[in-house]
Amino acid sequence: MKKHTCATHNIRILFWAEIFGNMRFIQPVLTLFYFSRGLEEALIILVMIFFSTGVLVGEIPTGVIADRFGAKQAFLLGSTLSICAHGLLIVAFDSWVFFLSSFLTGIAATFFSGADEALIYESLKLSGEESAMDRAMGQVGSARFIVSIFVVIVGAILANDLSEAQFRFLLTLSLCFMFVQFILILFIKNPPNQGGVRTPMGKQIKAGYQAIRKSPQIFWMFMNITLVFIPAVAIFEKFDQKLLVDAGLPVYGIGFIYALTSLIGFIAARSIGWMTKKVMRIQLLFLTGMLAVIALIGVAFFHHSLSIMLLAMVSIKLTSAIRYPVYSQLANDLIPSHVRATTISLLSILDSIFDLIIFSTIMGIAHAGFTSMFLGCSLIAFIGTWIPINQKQAEPKQSTPEG
Repeated sequence: MKKHTCATHNIRILFWAEIFGNMRFIQPVLTLFYFSRGLEEALIILVMIFFSTGVLVGEIPTGVIADRFGAKQAFLLGSTLSICAHGLLIVAFDSWVFFLSSFLTGIAATFFSGADEALIYESLKLSGEESAMDRAMGQVGSARFIVSIFVVIVGAILANDLSEAQFRFLLTLSLCFMFVQFILILFIKNPPNQGGVRTPMGKQIKAGYQAIRKSPQIFWMFMNITLVFIPAVAIFEKFDQKLLVDAGLPVYGIGFIYALTSLIGFIAARSIGWMTKKVMRIQLLFLTGMLAVIALIGVAFFHHSLSIMLLAMVSIKLTSAIRYPVYSQLANDLIPSHVRATTISLLSILDSIFDLIIFSTIMGIAHAGFTSMFLGCSLIAFIGTWIPINQKQAEPKQSTPEG
């Protein structure tokens, strides 16, 4: 990518904002934190359902806000709400407080969802670099893996005794870094072609729907992504801490395992451009989807084996790092600029609906144990992987940079 452009500026700011915004030191012991506060498996999945409900409620309004006022304003609102939601966990001893925190976190996420992609793509268009979208998303996404390398080790060590005081300290420490994210967002530059839409909300939503209808490949690509992501990443990562401990790993070791897999994810995310030169994007989606399916089947039958758990975590981290940036490139090449954030928000609503359906289904079989639960997850991921994508329509044409 070219230097000293609006795109490089915004990508750099988003990268650091992602780092500070994801300094969630409770993450390596989050599931154990839930259990210590009285939540059980079914209630933990219910917490996830409230998150998805928050996303469902917030997606359309926040997408419209991003298209009307720009991504920067949307990010500031999302950052503020995220701070409030995370602060609630300090006083969360009743299940309803966890549900409220998760619901608000879901709404906060929608201020970033879609708006970040719209900001990056429209910034890249200013310098004629749209074909670098997957690399840009990989760079921004790699921030999460860098964070994990540091945060999970520190968090796991500081919470080694799983005491109440340690949990409170981790939550408070995270809030400090989230305030830094808010300050960083103030330096984002809205491109002149991003924001400023004055179309009535109803017409704007209709235009987003028409964009999907005219390019059905957007919908099929979305289905391919979300039916793999929900069971392989969202559900698996809610239980990997307990599975690791049950497999014989000490609590302090969780951080080191997370750090190792995050390093692998970081390398993969930073290598998206190299991968897409060697393997077609459609093939990357299929290969990573099948990798997730195999990992989930392995967890279902051998979750008491520490070595199998480690292999599964690496496989799923690779899936998480590679699939979304590739999808983002393919989808954004088909979405009109004036309704980009709104269209992505419409797709996110579908994602939330599938969240609710899949979480509810898996919650219904969770009582049967981890084997049944992860076999169900593997079946859903398998279906998603085999959803066909029209290669000719999906693969973007390489644009020639201007200037």
